[in-house]
Amino acid sequence: MGYTNLQECLKDLEARGELVRIDRQMDPDIEIGAVQRRVFRAGGPALLFTNVKGTRFPMAANIFGTRERLRYIFRDTLPTIEKLFRLKVDPFAAFKKPWQYLGAPRALWAAMPRTVSDGPVMAHQTTISELPHLRSWPMDGGAYVTLPQVYTESPARPGYGRSNLGMYRVQLTGNAFEPDREVGLHYQIHRGIGPHHAEALERHEPLKVNIFVGGPPAMTLAAIMPLPEGMPELMFAGALGGQRMRMVRQGRMLPILAEADFCISGTVYAGQQKPEGPFGDHLGYYSLAHDFPVLHVDRVTHRDGAVWPFTTVGRPPQEDTLFGDFIHELTAELVPTVFSGVHEVHAVDAAGVHPLLLAVGSERYVPYAEKRTPQELITCGLSLLGSTQTSLSKYVIIAAREDSPTPNAHDVPGFFRHMLERADFERDLHFVTRTTMDTLDYSGISLNQGSKVLWASTGPVRRRLATELTGNLPLPEGFGDPRVFAPGMLVIAGPRHDRGRDEHDPRMQALADALEHAEGLDGFPLIAVVDDSAFTAADWDNYLWVVFTRSDPATDMYGVRSFTHCKHWGTRGPLVIDARLKTYHAPALEPDPEVERRVDALGAPGGPLHGII
Repeated sequence: MGYTNLQECLKDLEARGELVRIDRQMDPDIEIGAVQRRVFRAGGPALLFTNVKGTRFPMAANIFGTRERLRYIFRDTLPTIEKLFRLKVDPFAAFKKPWQYLGAPRALWAAMPRTVSDGPVMAHQTTISELPHLRSWPMDGGAYVTLPQVYTESPARPGYGRSNLGMYRVQLTGNAFEPDREVGLHYQIHRGIGPHHAEALERHEPLKVNIFVGGPPAMTLAAIMPLPEGMPELMFAGALGGQRMRMVRQGRMLPILAEADFCISGTVYAGQQKPEGPFGDHLGYYSLAHDFPVLHVDRVTHRDGAVWPFTTVGRPPQEDTLFGDFIHELTAELVPTVFSGVHEVHAVDAAGVHPLLLAVGSERYVPYAEKRTPQELITCGLSLLGSTQTSLSKYVIIAAREDSPTPNAHDVPGFFRHMLERADFERDLHFVTRTTMDTLDYSGISLNQGSKVLWASTGPVRRRLATELTGNLPLPEGFGDPRVFAPGMLVIAGPRHDRGRDEHDPRMQALADALEHAEGLDGFPLIAVVDDSAFTAADWDNYLWVVFTRSDPATDMYGVRSFTHCKHWGTRGPLVIDARLKTYHAPALEPDPEVERRVDALGAPGGPLHGII
């Protein structure tokens, strides 16, 4: 069966040669995070740092750092979990082929948490100061927990059935937090802890919060799993871990994961917020300091032999990329049951996940029409923008399954080619302005607010995409270095952005006006204006990251011969996206050169990572 605790997992990985111990002293301030990222990029093993500066606790990293290792960790239960998800798709499958679902009752039994009076995590008490203080990037505002499992229950109806387990950012030190007494609790919009906090405020009660670190690996994955409303992550963790999660309940306290390595227990009081951040985040930029709830620390406990697991995030791909891929594999068959008419979704990791969602839907509303046009696709796209984590998407680009060849949302170059061949930008763009957006995305008009666009195209091929420029472009002053990135996709370097937030740039409109007189642009329906066209056009990862993390659809889309008719915006010529870094954007993540040189030394002959990095 699955691992009862983190120690069992690490011991097994070491026996398989999948874990390397690093016994020389390492600094959790920047250095250890840089090592983890380097080993991840190399496809290397899990890491156990046994001599961590400033703390007596060892730290473990890159546990989930390869697809093969991730699947190995959950090898005993994955077949049954996959069958349970298929059962959700077709509830009659168990009756048609019952022998394939023999493990389902055991998995459902394992999903039920077990209340106990004591557990290993209660063995010792410590303080926030004595914990490992991981700081991943030079401008981070303090030390953070990067693999936390934040547990809350409904204040109105407490119990496991209405619990929430989420991976929300926890700042241990820095800013104005009182040492050992306060930590920052950063949770973004559309997170399960939000309703619990709202209930507590309505009832004029404080919110009890437990933060587990370590424990069964299944708990880590469950904390990031986008489960349907009403399915507690704690129960999914039991099914994935192959055994009931033991929860310590003493008196009226909030339950604590018995096999966790650490637990930070605390209380959130009404009206108490403090600045949290900056923090180098998974979009590849710093999220800046903003006011978030303060958790008053009541107690910190840990088990014998406790190990502090961590990851670091940054511009994708990182270790959390594999979490996303793994979750997609598990839930791909559920997509049509959650979104009617949608067959495939791909939240593009290289673009920071939420900024770009590619999807394949149906176009069946008028099957007898001589020519297919986007109709059901728009309904599908609005459904994606209306619920679950897909509602945080900024660009939703949706194709029709009925088109030939059938589009594949996970073949990004092929998908863009398919869409651009069929795009009618007089018709296919649908904007939602001044709406909620991902907290970490700084391209909008304020924190948590910006715009979204649904691009839905279908029907026969409308144009042949160009692969080279046939003439000179009439570019205004400040614009230059045009490059063909992919068929139909052009990248142009623009002047440094100098406008304020929530403003159009008249120089971009001047560019669109100038391109109206250009020859040979018919084959380039999509133009991106960037700071560095050579960097952006170097590969798909660069293009996706630059274009979709640095633009807000309503603010930063322009068009050659654009128009507004009855509040519908479109363009008769190429679509132009302003993807330059804006004056109000958060800075991009840059490594510390001196730290990187120290990491290089670990990979030199005689170093603990020789032959790995």
